[in-house]
Amino acid sequence: VLELCVDAGETLLANGAEIYRAQQTMELIARSYGAEHFNAYVLTNGLIASIRLEGADEHAAVRNTPRVDMNLGRISAVNALSREIVAGTVTVEAAFARLAVIRAMRGFPGWMMALASAVAAACFSFLLGGSVLDALTALAPGFAVGLFTCRLARTRAPLNKLVSNMLSAGVVALVSVVCVQLHGMAGLSCDLDKVIIGGIVSLMPGIALTNGIRDVANCDYLSGTIRAIDAVLVAAGIALGVGIVLRAASLVPGVYL
Repeated sequence: VLELCVDAGETLLANGAEIYRAQQTMELIARSYGAEHFNAYVLTNGLIASIRLEGADEHAAVRNTPRVDMNLGRISAVNALSREIVAGTVTVEAAFARLAVIRAMRGFPGWMMALASAVAAACFSFLLGGSVLDALTALAPGFAVGLFTCRLARTRAPLNKLVSNMLSAGVVALVSVVCVQLHGMAGLSCDLDKVIIGGIVSLMPGIALTNGIRDVANCDYLSGTIRAIDAVLVAAGIALGVGIVLRAASLVPGVYL
């Protein structure tokens, strides 16, 4: 039962769930399987839990939970499983089997993620004041960064978050500069700022920032602070990536920003 609780909590945390959701789910599962005492201490990157069933010794577990490929579908599936466990319709063995299937769930294919990134870039560019031409131009950097981030996610040795976001933002800026220069050669006027903004919006740490605020609201101050620092580091990486590329492009003869 303890292992099931910890696996469920780890799955939630690794896929971007809030602290209170992971802790509450673990407590509900433990009580549903007859835990006499259950305590859990959950942080953004790890958890500690102890349990004592009636007539048994107390056991504890510690689990490191690094962030993996975020998949909100897994969070929804674990929540559905926990509700069935509370209803008493799932045995421990069946719950383990269901959880294994949930943890193995795959996200959308890379080409679809890249296409979604392109469409999102175009929409955000237009929404933030860009013209129709700016929005259409933002399709290219949006698609490029979508492919790049999917490729980074599949590397065996993941890069530091600051570096990966800096490189991703650099890809957006580089493709945007190239596209705008090509438009200029064709006699078309395009706003580089709006194109870059549309491309980098998908890199912004929206989930981390939102969950950080929710954690603070739920008095999980340490976890909320960690998520806030994470969001700041992501933003810093994006700013560095764009700034370095724009500075380098300004030194190239014939390039006008």
